[in-house]
Amino acid sequence: MARNTYLREHLSFTQARVVLESEEAADGSGKTLYMKGICIEGGVRNANERVYPVHEITKAVGTINEQIKTGHSVLGEVDHPDDLKINLDRVSHMIENMWMDGPCGYGKLKILPTPMGGLVKTMLDSGVKLGVSSRGSGNVNDANGHVSDFEIVTVDVVAQPSAPNAYPTAIYEGLLNHKGGQRLLDMYKDPAKSNKAQRYVTNEVLRLIRDLKIEGK
Repeated sequence: MARNTYLREHLSFTQARVVLESEEAADGSGKTLYMKGICIEGGVRNANERVYPVHEITKAVGTINEQIKTGHSVLGEVDHPDDLKINLDRVSHMIENMWMDGPCGYGKLKILPTPMGGLVKTMLDSGVKLGVSSRGSGNVNDANGHVSDFEIVTVDVVAQPSAPNAYPTAIYEGLLNHKGGQRLLDMYKDPAKSNKAQRYVTNEVLRLIRDLKIEGK
């Protein structure tokens, strides 16, 4: 018997073979950071005891690319949303492209200059190992765990699956509780702020990362 299920599949920084790339922004405002790597594995039984046939991943990846080609922005969040909705206040990146390589679906994620995107960028720059998590739906066969009618909604940035607390959430909540934290978040939101102001924000976030003792995990 198959049942329709909300599906999240987490891959650590190492499992996803994450590669970080940076490019100069077209408007000269600085460098844009990208995460590239495996977004979902096909043809193997994963940690959730589910198996995604390669043809199901191929179809889902094709649907995402078709959305992108027709002008749809496929946005992703940090950590683990409890449903398929995209919460704009938690958006950190945008999927620029997905493709198949062997049995796996790969993706290129552009880190956006949003409050959460800024925090993710700072953490990656400081050596925090963030992974990815596909978010979608499909029918799961109760007998063998095989997934059919699979659809990817997005790919989120997450902490290592084994971590007791999600890094971005810990940073975000810690920043809000930090003296002047709201002002720092407001500075991230304002693209008109000077480079000096942005450097100040980055230094404050790095200090908070050290205070929370999660740097380089």
